[in-house]
Amino acid sequence: MSYIDVLREAQDQVTPGMSACQGCGGELILRTILKVAGEDTIIGIPPGCMAGAGVVGWNYANGLKIPVHIPLLDNTASFLTGLSQMYQRKGRPDVNIVALAGDGATADCGFQSLSAAAERNEKMLYVCYDNEGYMNTGYQRSSTTTKGSRTSTTPIGSVINGKQQQQKYLPLILSMHNVEYCATASPSNMADFVAKVQKGLEASKKGFAYLHVFSPCPTGWSYAPEKAISVARKAVQSNLFPLWEKDTQGYHLNYENKNPMSIADFVKGIGKFKDLTEEDIAEIQASVDQRYDLLRRICD
Repeated sequence: MSYIDVLREAQDQVTPGMSACQGCGGELILRTILKVAGEDTIIGIPPGCMAGAGVVGWNYANGLKIPVHIPLLDNTASFLTGLSQMYQRKGRPDVNIVALAGDGATADCGFQSLSAAAERNEKMLYVCYDNEGYMNTGYQRSSTTTKGSRTSTTPIGSVINGKQQQQKYLPLILSMHNVEYCATASPSNMADFVAKVQKGLEASKKGFAYLHVFSPCPTGWSYAPEKAISVARKAVQSNLFPLWEKDTQGYHLNYENKNPMSIADFVKGIGKFKDLTEEDIAEIQASVDQRYDLLRRICD
């Protein structure tokens, strides 16, 4: 069955009454994952954009159609560990235990419990929607924020010119925990995304599965909402966000472009990058090339 048929025939587990921003990558990611996962799913969403978008419902007519819990910012993985083990004891392996967390709750505040759950190979699918910042509280930088990004805590001025550090590359870190499954995905490459959600859910019945999804933010990144998928696609085409997966057979590149888009072309039209100098762009390009070369050698 094609991914189009999967999404067309599946029931939407998210009601129309969501208050996410127009063009929000996170909402599309949430809807897609829950369509694939279905109604036998329990999801944990820590404080952040998606938790604040009405997933628990503003009244009895909207929100999610499945059980949803909002744990603390730093304990999503440990909270779902207890839930997963409870359903295993009840003899209910059919229930999908899923986390959907932003990069702040994943790479920063929640990394300790996330790493511990991955090391223990707990049975769950943990999804990070990475919009490169703490968007729900006004766009502060996170450790996954791309170098040079303008945020409320890394402003443009005479002292600094956006974020000064290169981003933490979390997917590769998680893959080194010997988890059952680890992959990157983007809403711009939907067939690949749906397939990886299916693989992640299947792997979560055996152990820990992790999916890191690119989630550009029109509000924080300062670009037109209708450009969201285009920005996500360019991130893949420029190797800023390469698509790969690690399963029981090893590491695999899922998208390889022999003539990748330059970072200079990727940042055009994105407000948070508008003050980058040629030197800044060259430094980001060098980092992207180095990381992609490493991933390609690992996959080879």
